[in-house]
Amino acid sequence: MNLLVLGGSGFVGRSFCEHWLRAHGGAAQITVATRRLTHAQPLLPLPGLVVQQADVFDPAQLRRLLQGQDAVLNLIAVLHGSAARFEQVHAELPRRLAAACHDAGVRRLVHVSALGVTDGGGEAPSLYLRSKARGENSVRNSGLDWTLVRPSVIFGQDDRFLNLFAALQASWPLMPLAGGNARFQPVWVEDVAQALCRLLPRPAAIGETYELAGPRIWTLAELVRLAGRLSGQPRPLLPLPEALGWLQALALECLPGEPLMSRDNLRSMRLPNVASGRHPGLAELGIAAAELEAVAAGYLAPQTGPARLDPWRMRAGR
Repeated sequence: MNLLVLGGSGFVGRSFCEHWLRAHGGAAQITVATRRLTHAQPLLPLPGLVVQQADVFDPAQLRRLLQGQDAVLNLIAVLHGSAARFEQVHAELPRRLAAACHDAGVRRLVHVSALGVTDGGGEAPSLYLRSKARGENSVRNSGLDWTLVRPSVIFGQDDRFLNLFAALQASWPLMPLAGGNARFQPVWVEDVAQALCRLLPRPAAIGETYELAGPRIWTLAELVRLAGRLSGQPRPLLPLPEALGWLQALALECLPGEPLMSRDNLRSMRLPNVASGRHPGLAELGIAAAELEAVAAGYLAPQTGPARLDPWRMRAGR
């Protein structure tokens, strides 16, 4: 199978490529499209993998990438942005991708969405979820051999989730937190990668939606406390009422760079980010979901994972 991976240089994409190539050996051929070649540097040593610099939002470049491919895995997503940005990434790209697949004769499409998106779309509370629903609808109505995948929040060695909470508690004397009662069912990145590897060649997965979630439901406050405890820097939580939470998110949006939290994130958290039970998941793929606490202890503990480089960063002034 010649496979095109959009978003292959990202957090999930890197794990997926390693799993896929390990499973298929020399018979595998993966093309990873990236806007900046430097983003794909960790993938370059993998045998059977080709990196192509391209703008997948350009229809001509997208059509060129699809030539000679048998299947496509779309992992591209953004967590923050304007309404126009969400629309471009989550709704317009899947629509254009489906049309380009038709033109190139590529039948198999696996599209990664998110838990919280409802079948048919509905009136979701956030721009993020509504744009995700429109993208799902484009894939569902494409006439291709599609599979939709809805993971919960994904954790792992290089995540921007638990690592972020650990880093904040290492710097702040206390943790002001909005939406502490929001519910999540975090899933390990390696379980997600393994699931995608099993879904791509699986005929029974065509026309199905899969919900990928871990074995336990956590509140946001519980996850923040866990990150602090495992990293050795626990801080008291300061729960913020809704009004202060909105003001905090607004202030963070005004800072340069990607915000830690946005108002749209708070809207998304109004819906539980947990499996509905109406769709198959990891168990149906023969995967036993990893326990978050056991995995996270291996990379959040002091002097392990990304945190081991903190003293060097401080010496270098970075």
